[in-house]
Amino acid sequence: MIDLSLTDEQKLLEQTVREWGAREIAPRIHDLDNEHRFDKALVIGGMKKLGLLGISVPEEYGGAGMDYLCLGLASEELEYVDTHLRVIMSVHAGLNCLSLLTWGTEQQKQKYLVPQAQGDQLATYGLTEPSAGSDVRGMQSSAVKKGDRWILNGEKMWISLADVADNFVVFVWTDVEKKKKKDPSGISCFIIERGFKGFSSGTLKEKWGILAGNTGYFKMDDMEVPAENLLGREGEGFKIAMFALDQGRFTVAAGATGLVRACRDASARYALERKTFGQAIAEHQLVKQMIARMESDYQVSRLLWQRSGWLKNIGQRNTQETSLAKWYATVASERASGDAVQIHGANGYSNEYPVGRFYRNCKAAVIYEGTREIHTLMQADYVLGFRQDKPLRCSLPPYGK
Repeated sequence: MIDLSLTDEQKLLEQTVREWGAREIAPRIHDLDNEHRFDKALVIGGMKKLGLLGISVPEEYGGAGMDYLCLGLASEELEYVDTHLRVIMSVHAGLNCLSLLTWGTEQQKQKYLVPQAQGDQLATYGLTEPSAGSDVRGMQSSAVKKGDRWILNGEKMWISLADVADNFVVFVWTDVEKKKKKDPSGISCFIIERGFKGFSSGTLKEKWGILAGNTGYFKMDDMEVPAENLLGREGEGFKIAMFALDQGRFTVAAGATGLVRACRDASARYALERKTFGQAIAEHQLVKQMIARMESDYQVSRLLWQRSGWLKNIGQRNTQETSLAKWYATVASERASGDAVQIHGANGYSNEYPVGRFYRNCKAAVIYEGTREIHTLMQADYVLGFRQDKPLRCSLPPYGK
């Protein structure tokens, strides 16, 4: 049998995150967004109390020990309030913590994963560079081995939490000859700390959306990193990066689903209140059409990310399914936010209503963690037989194992 119902634990989590967001964040988000201010104490403090920062990390490593569907449910509820909340789940809980859980040594887990899962340290993920986004092989950052240390140089750009995170998972070339050939087996992954000598960071001030969140860059200038901070084996960086994206894309898909729902709810409220030509605009057929499309997109997006989460729970590779969920949900959120602004008319063009913020926020997810064009090609290649996922040395632990 197929059972699509949520467990009591999942329902409780969904309700708890929803109530916290409505009570603590929603009343403040308009001002935080306008002021371009990331309120770390409010947001991270609250998420820590709820156990969200280690939601799917086993209890033995300081986490809440919940399943991957719970990670998706939390992401959906957080982005319903504002995208910057879900971004934290993506980079900290998804991209970073689950990579350490899967690829890290016991020493690395004790030193980094435990405090991150407990919410005592904040973590993020550094892959994108000024000249390397979808083309990961275009990275310029590099590392050279000297004794028991690696010397890292380079710059990472468009990094969520860049100016506030404590720990970073970063990707650099460690093989000069392979870099010349753009052979990704020459890329390695390292865990670095903000306190390492040679590390510096800054905040990007000219963003168009997700204004309540912190996005920035960081530089590594002859930064010394202990050899034991190599994550995985030398040359496994590209594989780890792509593995991590399977987790990040999952949270992005779930979050975008929450944004579609937020657009639907805001549009329905406004359509019932706003009157034109002597009747509520909810009576106009083309307004109904837009709201109906939001509902169908919400239901489809939710089923897609939940299927991906279920596959993670049972320990089955889900790169194809997660890619599809991320692609569909983010494009749906862009469509829904555009229609929400349209339903609100001139008011949708004003900061008085939340749909303008939804519209500004949605676009980033159509670009990061694989553009819609990248995912379009991926899905076609799966169908055509041009792409097949090969087994990885390390796999995301099934729930409860």
